[in-house]
Amino acid sequence: MTQAPDLVLTGGTVHTPSGPAQVDVAVRDGKIIGIGSFPDAARRIDCTGLDVLPGVIDSQVHFREPGLEYKEDLESGSRCAVMGGITAVFEMPNTNPNTDSVMRVHDKLERAHHRMWCDHAFYVGATAANAPDLAELERIPGTAGVKIFMGASTGNLLVAHDEELARVLAHGTRRVAIHAEDEDRMNARKDLRVEGDPSSHPVWRDDESALLATRRILKLAREARRPIHILHVTTPAELELISEHRDIASCEVTPQHLTLRGEEAYPRLGTYAQMNPPIRSGAHVDGLWHWLQQGVPDVIGSDHAPHTIEEKAKPYPASPSGMPGVQTLLPLMLDHVLNGRMTLARLIDMTSAGVQRIFGLQSKGRIAVGYDADFTVVDLKGQFTIAEDWLQSRCGWSPYTGMELKGRVLGTIIRGHQVMWEAQLADSAVGEPLKFAGAL
Repeated sequence: MTQAPDLVLTGGTVHTPSGPAQVDVAVRDGKIIGIGSFPDAARRIDCTGLDVLPGVIDSQVHFREPGLEYKEDLESGSRCAVMGGITAVFEMPNTNPNTDSVMRVHDKLERAHHRMWCDHAFYVGATAANAPDLAELERIPGTAGVKIFMGASTGNLLVAHDEELARVLAHGTRRVAIHAEDEDRMNARKDLRVEGDPSSHPVWRDDESALLATRRILKLAREARRPIHILHVTTPAELELISEHRDIASCEVTPQHLTLRGEEAYPRLGTYAQMNPPIRSGAHVDGLWHWLQQGVPDVIGSDHAPHTIEEKAKPYPASPSGMPGVQTLLPLMLDHVLNGRMTLARLIDMTSAGVQRIFGLQSKGRIAVGYDADFTVVDLKGQFTIAEDWLQSRCGWSPYTGMELKGRVLGTIIRGHQVMWEAQLADSAVGEPLKFAGAL
């Protein structure tokens, strides 16, 4: 290290690739320049008694801008993120209009610049029409890749049939994110929805709807020799199937599918528990944890998808699917760690190094010299209650309000900027586009 640091995090337990250590981390110009002992620095952050994690990355959020800003926007959604310890997000394309062209990707990037609190990348939505352009679109700087909706979504983003899916997979090389529910099966089962009863949601969108779509896309991906990433997996059978195709498939689980049990959630929350794929039974939750402990899910994403209280108050099935979650991802998962469901090392891998590894994210995902100075600082001895006045989402609610959790998120540092500390935001947003191998 030839230059003095402009920032040192000192006194904490730092989670490096070699494991946890009582060391300082030195930062200069937004990069990590040393790990060890550094008595001199322009600025120091005392992390005594705290754990310093690599910056947590949420690789699936819906921030609703443009077109649906009354639910959420890029500023408010990213404010939720940093309040919950998230340093970067991948945002989804089902906005209005859809993010499905060069112009619309650039529009989002312009809207986000130093208005989003965290670093960010935007998915390009695949359609039947834009399939030939996807090899170019996926390489736009600031894009996370291509997203396919095999089940119905906003606008024209539905790609439901094998011929169209094969066309999409044939154009480009980067890993493709998949919402895997079988549209034909769900259309055939719509009469199983019970008016006013959201607990019928997982009956309609059943295990087989998910498993059938996952089986189809795995076959098509293998034929195309294209890596895929299956989002928000809800059934143990899917994880078992994916475990047989690790050369082409990675996958995600969400905090809500690891936490909420349908038998309890639907009577208590009603339509506020409604999402796609659905919240399922306690047996499903236990099955997901089994496969997590077997090492199969690669990442944890929130699938933050807010709707207003007025929209959620509509009687099922007129009520929309989706719930907020970016701000509560890390608090919920820390609680699971401290209750012995998973190790902190596994959580770190699923929220930082794993995201970097799967998507080719550059300069992110670990505390190591040369990487961006992104840190999530937590108090593992603390306790935390999710309260309404802490929530930042425009939608104004959370399925977890009132939950008492072990552990506490204390601070969010992005490229050396102390963006959040003790639930207080910095004066201005500093979010920048993420960089990926394979992009221009």
